[in-house]
Amino acid sequence: MIHLLLIIIYLAFISLGLPDALLGSAWPSMYKEFSVPVSFSGMIFMIIAAGTIVSSLQSDRLTRKLGTGKVTAVSVLMTAIALFGFSVSGSFVALCLWAIPYGLGAGSVDAALNNYVALHYKSRHMSWLHCMWGIGASVGPCIMGQVLTGGQSWNMGYRAISFLQIGLTVLLFVSLPLWRKKAAGAELEAEQGKETKNIAAGDSGAKTGSAADDSQDSLPAESGRPLSLRDIVRIPGAKEMMVSFFCYSMVEQTTSLWAGSYLVLHKGMSAESAAGFAGLFFIGITVGRFFSGFLTMKFSDSQMIRLGQAIILLGVVALLLPVGNLAALSGLLLLGLGCAPIYPSIIHSTPENFGRSNSQAVMGVQMAFAYVGTCLMPPVFGLIANGVSVSLFPLYLLLGLVVMVLMHEKMLLKKSAGLAGKRAVSN
Repeated sequence: MIHLLLIIIYLAFISLGLPDALLGSAWPSMYKEFSVPVSFSGMIFMIIAAGTIVSSLQSDRLTRKLGTGKVTAVSVLMTAIALFGFSVSGSFVALCLWAIPYGLGAGSVDAALNNYVALHYKSRHMSWLHCMWGIGASVGPCIMGQVLTGGQSWNMGYRAISFLQIGLTVLLFVSLPLWRKKAAGAELEAEQGKETKNIAAGDSGAKTGSAADDSQDSLPAESGRPLSLRDIVRIPGAKEMMVSFFCYSMVEQTTSLWAGSYLVLHKGMSAESAAGFAGLFFIGITVGRFFSGFLTMKFSDSQMIRLGQAIILLGVVALLLPVGNLAALSGLLLLGLGCAPIYPSIIHSTPENFGRSNSQAVMGVQMAFAYVGTCLMPPVFGLIANGVSVSLFPLYLLLGLVVMVLMHEKMLLKKSAGLAGKRAVSN
């Protein structure tokens, strides 16, 4: 039964990736039909992102009230309805309205599902699940491309993806008993572990210290009082991890958006060649996450994050080398390989770093910070490229990397200090 639930979660990650690149692939056909400037896709993107941020911040409250299974099912249903709404939209205003439930659904399911996997499955599954998301994100534009080349309109592409999401929604609602069974089993294991620790402690002072540990590390994430934003930022290391996640998104999304322009405007490639070679970054992420799943069997989440950061540094150095285009292309591939383990490892380490009972709340705020970085930092580089030079692209990535490393290491120091303090109290 547990394996069946894991298969459903894998299917969910593939399906969640399907619509993420649809707007970019369909927009060249869409904006002409609606008689709006090509830049108006940014407005739809910002509406979706704003809804995603809001729902991510509310994920703790929703998950504690409804449970992960229901939140996932309802959120995917909202996304499916929004995609169908896109397919029947006859105006740009209608697209903007349908973008609201799209964003609200996407943020809730992302935070809830990632936290569930972090709580109940090993790190390798987190890497492989995000590899599945990458496959979905690659297949979505292929479906849209097949629809368009087959002589049909972009509407049918959105409709096809919406039907796939509706199928997933039905599967998720049918699987709700599996989610409850898994959560109940985890809660029972936590209670048994607490009793074992208390017996082993031997005296009341040790029991008190152990209980303090368990109150943070073993409580199920779907019980208790929802944490406010003020509560979350007071957790040691939480602010640093949020900034680190923000900087990761800055590096990933800036590379995604500006790699092609850098190759054309600074390296002198043709637009056609650059468009193809820019895909090396996404190939690096997808392949990297597949192999990261095996590496997590040997290395911890923090070691995987450091490994990814080191590979990103190599990628930045390769971009800076004045030795021709091959180094730049190698740099993009290295950037993808470096980004690959960081996102899944940050997600998976959240319960360990901040406690199981806090993980959903911290997860939601972390992902909100990541979405803010996604929305804000690539346009900031656009201003720099326009006002100064696109050649600053590697240095901009390096700045994000340095801050990411410093904040992650500071978080680990605070975590170590907190554990040392608990041991002192126990003794």
